[in-house]
Amino acid sequence: MARTKNCRSASGSGNIRKRPNGTWEGRYTAGTDERTGKSIRRSVYGKTQKEVRERLRQITNDIDTGSYVAPCSMKYSEWIDIWLSEYLTGRSPLTISQYKSYAHNHIVPVLGNHRLDELSLAQIQKFINSLAQESLSAKTVKNIYGIMHRCLQQAVTLGYLRHNPSEHCSLPRSLDPGITPLETPEIMLLIRRLQELNHPDANLILVTLFTGMRQSEVIGLSWPDVDFRKGIIFVRRQLVKLPEKGQGYIFSSPKSRKSRIIKPAPTVMRILDRQREQQKHWAQTAGSAWDNPENLVFTNEVGRHLAHVTVYKRFKDIVRELGFPECRFHDLRHTFATVSLENGDSIKTVQANLGHATASFTMAKYAHVSEAMRMESSVQMDRFIHNVSDL
Repeated sequence: MARTKNCRSASGSGNIRKRPNGTWEGRYTAGTDERTGKSIRRSVYGKTQKEVRERLRQITNDIDTGSYVAPCSMKYSEWIDIWLSEYLTGRSPLTISQYKSYAHNHIVPVLGNHRLDELSLAQIQKFINSLAQESLSAKTVKNIYGIMHRCLQQAVTLGYLRHNPSEHCSLPRSLDPGITPLETPEIMLLIRRLQELNHPDANLILVTLFTGMRQSEVIGLSWPDVDFRKGIIFVRRQLVKLPEKGQGYIFSSPKSRKSRIIKPAPTVMRILDRQREQQKHWAQTAGSAWDNPENLVFTNEVGRHLAHVTVYKRFKDIVRELGFPECRFHDLRHTFATVSLENGDSIKTVQANLGHATASFTMAKYAHVSEAMRMESSVQMDRFIHNVSDL
């Protein structure tokens, strides 16, 4: 059959024709269907003949070199759901829940209806920029981007995509907010006020302040993990609230995924003993209503676990009253680390107590204290030099 006016060969790759609507179509053969034995014919489209010819040339080159990836009409929302359900093996329930929350609350509403193979760097960068404008922290934006990047990289691995369109996104710069540990006079004020109020969370706050445990770790602490005879605390798990609505709380391993042993000051063990006696009194008063199946150390008056938000709000109320409203519950942990270093504990010891993965992270986090320690070391060395010489 004679070739029509608008059809021409594209370097042996197939045919190009002009469509009635003025755009151009290039057709090519992408192998053979194994089930039917027929050739697989596909099309690419463009506004100009030149654009289509270049795309066809690239496609045929990919077919010849074995790097061709067939178009994928799956929507991005479909692929995210598949990835979340099938490719997060080994992740903790908390991590999976966080991924689902970020995906369904941020990614899918904006990009979910796009075809997986049509996502572009420009679209993803625009999405990332919009997140930054929503007053989300740089850390949150990076977390959302990380989910997108891993999800799309899996699509590349499976052959759904030729390359990861999120590969070269520019992310907002994280600003280290620094830490604001309580000073000694503030610590004294806090302790005194907790005692005056007979505060319901007094023991919990004091144990946190003098062990550096995370809020989720101290709320999830159980009595079998408190060894009064040896004077040690085993940090084996934490009680965390899942981010998706209605899922409640779960126990998981500590943030570092490793358990640790804390040898606190004897005063801390006495505080825990007071808590044990208080809880026995509550259990007797509650009778059959007492409900503490996990044998938790810190509960309400009928044995139920404490809610993170309740503990946080009650803590914020008392620090506002004392005149340091910017103090967060997590600053109790920073205070413990700072006081420990200032009183001569080594970086390695503080790292182990806090459960940090590396000593270098601990040193970087508390660099201001490390600098003070270096200055003190310098003064001590100078004193030694003067004691042994007349230099």
